[in-house]
Amino acid sequence: MQAAYINKNGDAQKIVIGELPKPIVSSNEVLIKVNAVSVNHVDTFVRSGSFKTETNFPFVIGRDAVGQVVEVGKDVTGFSKGNWVWTNSMGYAGRQGVTSEYAAIPAERLFHVPENVEPTQLVASVHSSATAAIVLTNVFSAVSGSSILIEGAAGHVGTKFVQMAHIMGLKVVTTSNTKDFDLLDRLGSDEQLDYEKSLKKQFRKSPISKVDYVVDTSGKVSLADNLAVLKPNGHVCLITAPKSNQFKFDVQKFYTQSQTINGFVISNAPLGQIRQAAKFINRLMADGYLLEDGVLEKSYKDAAWAHEKLEKNAKKKKILLKF
Repeated sequence: MQAAYINKNGDAQKIVIGELPKPIVSSNEVLIKVNAVSVNHVDTFVRSGSFKTETNFPFVIGRDAVGQVVEVGKDVTGFSKGNWVWTNSMGYAGRQGVTSEYAAIPAERLFHVPENVEPTQLVASVHSSATAAIVLTNVFSAVSGSSILIEGAAGHVGTKFVQMAHIMGLKVVTTSNTKDFDLLDRLGSDEQLDYEKSLKKQFRKSPISKVDYVVDTSGKVSLADNLAVLKPNGHVCLITAPKSNQFKFDVQKFYTQSQTINGFVISNAPLGQIRQAAKFINRLMADGYLLEDGVLEKSYKDAAWAHEKLEKNAKKKKILLKF
């Protein structure tokens, strides 16, 4: 079968397009014919070796795929030949990736595509959607009536946070470019702030003076500013880091307010959280949510190009590699 793989960690030019053996399905796996694979920043981290994880070479790249079932292991139930399915937790922790014509997926990491949901639009969304779902439900344990600040809210991850937080009954404050205010209002933002203006000054004029939760999807807001608009006992979640890889903040004020700083990387999420998030995502997608991403479809042969573009942040649309 054709695949995009690496023989060692390195830059994007280390990606090889070539033949690999078709996977043999074990008793608890499902073989799928891959239709599309989304390209995420974490894929570039795994490929380069900057995210340390078990990789068996030759190593097929990519973690999120959508396709159709072609074979089911003898101990697997709930899947049949021809089903449209998706996965979002391959390509790390010893599991081969999915940028290949065929992929053998553990049944517990495979989920049905909801009826009437376009498969490629789904796979473009699931990485961001699962991140938002796990942060909101597991990291924050967010409850209806609480409030959240979502920074960089018009991006792939931010829009998912906005929709989910709104559906969960949270009061949602967002920061973005002013041109995205209407979009965020439609998605469920209760108040839109200009990311080019002072966060603290805008909050002083806001009816929501402080929030219970803060998530910065951009890494461009100082931790001190985020803590300043956080309530006592509130939580900040970091899903990225500033280029400087450094923060300065008032430690005494932080601990006397009983505030919490959380870090989150979806590759560290346990299987139970991934499965719980998948059920939540599928329900929302079946109702038409989480499917607004702009998509750029390319051939799997363009995998190196896609990684280079992502590392340079040169494309705003979600890149999908098609077979």
